[in-house]
Amino acid sequence: MTPAARTQAAVEILDQIIDAARAGGAAGDTLIARYFATRRYAGSKDRRAVRELVYAAIRRAGEIPESGRAAMVGLAREDETIAATFDGLGHGPAAIATDEPASKSGTAPAWIGKRFRVSEIDPVEAAALVERAPLDLRVNVLKDGGHANLYSELGAEPIAGLPNALRLPSGTSIEATDAFREGLVEVQDAGSQMVTLAAKAAPGMAVIDLCAGAGGKSLALAAAMANEGDILATDTDRGRLSRLPQRAGRAGVSIIETRLLNPNSETEALADWTARADVVLIDAPCSGTGTWRRNPEARWRLTPARIERLVDTQRRLLSIAAPLVKPGGALVYIVCSLLDEEGSGQITRFLSGHPGWNAEQSIPFGRPRGEGVRLTPAHDHTDGFFVARLVRPC
Repeated sequence: MTPAARTQAAVEILDQIIDAARAGGAAGDTLIARYFATRRYAGSKDRRAVRELVYAAIRRAGEIPESGRAAMVGLAREDETIAATFDGLGHGPAAIATDEPASKSGTAPAWIGKRFRVSEIDPVEAAALVERAPLDLRVNVLKDGGHANLYSELGAEPIAGLPNALRLPSGTSIEATDAFREGLVEVQDAGSQMVTLAAKAAPGMAVIDLCAGAGGKSLALAAAMANEGDILATDTDRGRLSRLPQRAGRAGVSIIETRLLNPNSETEALADWTARADVVLIDAPCSGTGTWRRNPEARWRLTPARIERLVDTQRRLLSIAAPLVKPGGALVYIVCSLLDEEGSGQITRFLSGHPGWNAEQSIPFGRPRGEGVRLTPAHDHTDGFFVARLVRPC
């Protein structure tokens, strides 16, 4: 593909991503894969170059662009090399008109920006949310007791304060390595590893991972427990939860039981765990404002109504989880959001309605936020998270 043809391909993919964001369709990575599945003539260098153009345009535009062309024109007006590909020749895009509409640069839609300010996220913190993220790994101590060989084999760097974490450059293909195939490492952002430490999991505990998804935190908990004890991993998403048994097998984990829950019937399905859990971890569904480094188009999908629904879901999950914690046990609440209404505000509300429960120090990372801790890309070089550890009275 010529440079101009790559730009035109980026325009076409961006059109699909913008349409999907407006309609709640497929994610950007999925749409890029589908696009090239029908264009076998594009080599690996072409696919990589087009992907870079697409995500550069997405990261630059805070508001959802009018079109894919407007997104690329905005990028071209800041980059002469890209501007030169708008030549109208062959498979390239038409020349840019002087008064042609272009996307404006920004971090987030204006309405989210207002919520950031209420949550004391300043412009520097906000801008870091759309920078490219590295690839972080968690070393599986159940299979690898010393990490020196992994450092050299993968070309990774250790992460300060996390003895079992490695960091590689963005775009590293870890799935093709023996270390990944053999279960020596799991892909997990350093921030996700940090907040999971709030569970203070130890061998022999009984733990519930209430919103387990594909089980990244369940596997981290199992490693912390030396594969001794019981972990109940639950979710309402059959597709995501079904991936956990295979991941657990690769990691050498045998203490995880999965349980698919029906929405709005969770309490009945978990009755056998009432007041039994040493720890209940809630990695709650949220706006994902802390994960834009990895999913920058996600900020185009948010609406005020969607956040309201998520806040309601988070409150309901907290009410489901509380009775499952045994006296003296802990409830760990996590969201990958920087909005107070999903983080510290939820904990303030929970504590006001649950006399005797207390918040205690959760992790030695991040900065205090209300009764919990907040991690941000700018300050902690991780994805954005809020975490709180709440202890039930004895």
